[in-house]
Amino acid sequence: MKNTFIIFFLSLTFSAYSQQGTYQFLKNDVSARSAALNSSFVSMKDDPNGLFYNPALIGTLTIPRISANYLKYLMDVNAGALSYGQYIEGIGYIGSGVTYIDYGSFTRRDWTMSDIGTFGVTELAVTAGIATYYDDDILIGLSAKYIYSSIAEYISSAYAFDFGLLYEIKEQNLTIGASVLNVGNQIKTYTGFTELLPLDVKVGITKRPEHLPVYLNFTFHRMNEKQTNFFSRFSNFTFGAEFLMSGSLRLRIGYNNKQRKEFKMGTSAGLGGFSFGGGLVFNDYLIDYAYKSYNKIGGPHWFSIGINL
Repeated sequence: MKNTFIIFFLSLTFSAYSQQGTYQFLKNDVSARSAALNSSFVSMKDDPNGLFYNPALIGTLTIPRISANYLKYLMDVNAGALSYGQYIEGIGYIGSGVTYIDYGSFTRRDWTMSDIGTFGVTELAVTAGIATYYDDDILIGLSAKYIYSSIAEYISSAYAFDFGLLYEIKEQNLTIGASVLNVGNQIKTYTGFTELLPLDVKVGITKRPEHLPVYLNFTFHRMNEKQTNFFSRFSNFTFGAEFLMSGSLRLRIGYNNKQRKEFKMGTSAGLGGFSFGGGLVFNDYLIDYAYKSYNKIGGPHWFSIGINL
């Protein structure tokens, strides 16, 4: 049964079709920890923000935990997220979260290009999920989300589901994760034209080498997108390493192969595609920071605080 379940999930991975419509904010990194690892997070355990990458990760929480996250993006764009997860006897592992983004204020003009005021653009998603053990080694998860978007007086909304799988090989300190995110449809369109949701298929692995205080992560993203050939599906990958410097200090670095290519200007990409960050643990508090380099244009900053309840 275990092999049958894994084969079924992987068949979803390769048969899902590409969607590149609205609600692109759902692709953003949510927490400072995941951003520092450059989104290589589909198989990382014991973090309530895992809900947004792979709902099966809720089942790895060791204690109830809440996390608040803030993203200072380029220009006037700001975003944030709040997540929570815990185990409830008789139900299982549950998690919930909210993500939002505010694109700032824009000048409204009429057909003569005269200034007639301003308008705002905001988006948010409310997510709730559950995870349970399929057997001793496999966790499965499911989450549902409601998505809302407004551009001036125009409003749209949608529903979506996320599916996740986590396979743990405890004797090798190894976890393998996979998720299918944003499977759904619009409820209300902006102007009557239906747009697709940003479907994403991720497969990743996390390994802690024996006698080394580091978690190594490798993740393939958007494996559902159409490519010129089969092997090009694997060009969109990220790598992340979390170093356990002490009982209270974490240092992190990440690499995004696709962004590295996109941020190349002339013959140099600078630090484009790389991310950096760290975290401190104080009793029941976890404080994290991350920065992503977009080469010469700078990059966004993430701040997170987690609380063990």
